[in-house]
Amino acid sequence: YPILYRDTRSVFDNNIMKSYVITIESMPESVEAAKRCINSMKEYDVKMFSAITPDDDPVSIAEEEKIRLDNFKDSRYSRYERCVSAFLSHYSLWKKCIDDNEEYQIFEHDAVCTGTLPRFINYQRCVSLGAPSYGKFNTPTTLGTSPLVSKPYFPGAHAYRLNPKGAQELVMFARGTARPTDIYLNINQFPWLEEYYPWPVEAKDTFSTIQHEGGCSAKHGYDKKKYKLL
Repeated sequence: YPILYRDTRSVFDNNIMKSYVITIESMPESVEAAKRCINSMKEYDVKMFSAITPDDDPVSIAEEEKIRLDNFKDSRYSRYERCVSAFLSHYSLWKKCIDDNEEYQIFEHDAVCTGTLPRFINYQRCVSLGAPSYGKFNTPTTLGTSPLVSKPYFPGAHAYRLNPKGAQELVMFARGTARPTDIYLNINQFPWLEEYYPWPVEAKDTFSTIQHEGGCSAKHGYDKKKYKLL
């Protein structure tokens, strides 16, 4: 894969830093959640980013990008085309980050800023900003940026910051090892992944556009009577 990152000196000003919330614009629930995300981060200029959906034929898009989809198949946790679509939505922003040669903040529609989201974070290439949204996890023992310790992979891909160098590596390795986004962002493949603590962003979800019920059951906000599968 060609080396796309241009190692130029950049000044990352969080007042103008590009921030996107991945939104299914044809789904009212997603748009409303995205608006809530944007309203919770008034210090940042967060824009909606149109998500790739099954209507866009994500399998064909993956084929064009030469991304193997073996790791998405036969999952008891998620719906195949929807999970692929979610990954490709993040992947599209990684490519855009490379093209713009700028630092990005990326959020999923259910992300909500509940703490202080720092104007400057010292990190290497990609840092998780989100509190774990499902399953068991470890709590970092230091404040600020540290190696990823909550899980061996991102504890939900609902909030993170990355620079063009990190984006380039994520794009470069996607061809052979793509998988659900949070699991793809793992320290075995990307040992430079970090997280910021205390976590300033949480996933406040009452519906899922990706998981089966089995995948939703591990979510911290899951309530079988109220939680919707859309």
